[in-house]
Amino acid sequence: MFTTATLPAGAAPAAAVPAQPAGAPASTSARPPAPAPARVGGFAQWAVEPTAVAVPLLRARVRVVLEGWRIAAGPADVLLLAVSELAGNVVQHAAAATGRMRVGVTFGGRWLRLEVADRGSRLPRLPHPAIEIDPDAESGRGLLIVRLLAAEAGGELSVMADEFGTFVRVCLPVAPAA
Repeated sequence: MFTTATLPAGAAPAAAVPAQPAGAPASTSARPPAPAPARVGGFAQWAVEPTAVAVPLLRARVRVVLEGWRIAAGPADVLLLAVSELAGNVVQHAAAATGRMRVGVTFGGRWLRLEVADRGSRLPRLPHPAIEIDPDAESGRGLLIVRLLAAEAGGELSVMADEFGTFVRVCLPVAPAA
């Protein structure tokens, strides 16, 4: 179900990261790996079939990576909500056409970035909050909620489509480690 690549530069020790680092040998050595310094940066990516079962698994894997990077609760909560909403959108709207969904999270400098991509060609539309939202609707607000939470945290949400598919990115500033 999952294809994973993780490059945890500065992440938690390998045992706490949900995937084996790229390029690591398949066997384990007798000597445990030395912990890397926290909050330097890193990258983790998962390619999954867009099914409802994948959404909570992706959220759990992103949570473990963010904890390893020692990301504060505020930005981590926004990113975890974004994973659920964006992956759920792929499952609901693009699963039949795409076959795979890619979720990646990157931490570098003072920025945290989430990207959810599929092979669909349809660009998601962001509704205007004051004009197009039906207060009685039970769905249709996910991108708007993520965009507003990202903006409140000093970040942004962007959507793109090209010949390779559709990409939704959430970028959030992260305070330097204390």
